[in-house]
Amino acid sequence: MEYDYKYGNTYYNYYDNIGVQSKEYHIMAPEQSQNRQPGMEYLMVPRPIFDNPNYIGTGKLKDKVAIITGGDSGLGRACAVAFAKEGAKIVIPYYDEHIDANETKEYIESLGGQCILLSGDITDKDFCQKIVDTTLNKFGKINILVNNAGVQYQQDTLDNISDEQFDWTMKVNVYGMFYLTKAVLPHLHAGDSIINLSSITTFYGDPQLIDYVTTKGAIVGFTRALARNLALKNIRVNAIAPGFFWTPLQPACWVKEKIPSLGANAAMARGANPYELAPTFVFLASDDSSYVTGQVLHNNGGEVMG
Repeated sequence: MEYDYKYGNTYYNYYDNIGVQSKEYHIMAPEQSQNRQPGMEYLMVPRPIFDNPNYIGTGKLKDKVAIITGGDSGLGRACAVAFAKEGAKIVIPYYDEHIDANETKEYIESLGGQCILLSGDITDKDFCQKIVDTTLNKFGKINILVNNAGVQYQQDTLDNISDEQFDWTMKVNVYGMFYLTKAVLPHLHAGDSIINLSSITTFYGDPQLIDYVTTKGAIVGFTRALARNLALKNIRVNAIAPGFFWTPLQPACWVKEKIPSLGANAAMARGANPYELAPTFVFLASDDSSYVTGQVLHNNGGEVMG
């Protein structure tokens, strides 16, 4: 791939994967990186747009209680804000991004919503049980679980992936989802919903994210199997496979030179801001998707089709 860029403009010289077509794409952000996982939203330039002021809630999730892992920032924050607009009470387990988490809580409360924060490690089964117990003690029920939290590391070859990195990526992205879902499940009832976050990378096999892709593929399998297992109980289980969204995951993962080109491969020739995914979360959490289970919804600007 060849490209020239200047932040704030919409031009470059780009050739797609087979070198046939050139096109312009929109650059969302300049070069930047964060030398830690998870990334911090408050350090990003520009800040992601997590709320669409034109999105008006209509009570689709009125009196529902939603647990959203990693809801402090990125896609999780956009999900939490949209759910709050729709009337849900929000519980956000997060790792250690305290500034981001408190910003999200304050924003939800400014909308008139309720939000509680729980800092901890979802790879710890005891913390997952604490999330459930705290939610039940505060709100009395659980209706929606969004397994959103995850880590992602760029490595050029399989040899560069250490055993420790592979183990941690599996534990955060898969074990955490498994532990929390298992703890939540006894408290779900007919009409409730589980939403898992997969990734576009699983469907084209990103060569620099081998361990991450492996976990996101596992999430697809988990979603489909659990959906069949719970279908007769009318508990729906679905997944979302986002393309490139401007979230803290990006500068925390990629070398800074790659940031301006992210989203270039999409048919729409751009990446997206988190608010653009928020209505998909609402759809899968609400009765609008009452006959939808075991599905993977692709929000990727046309980068992967079919």
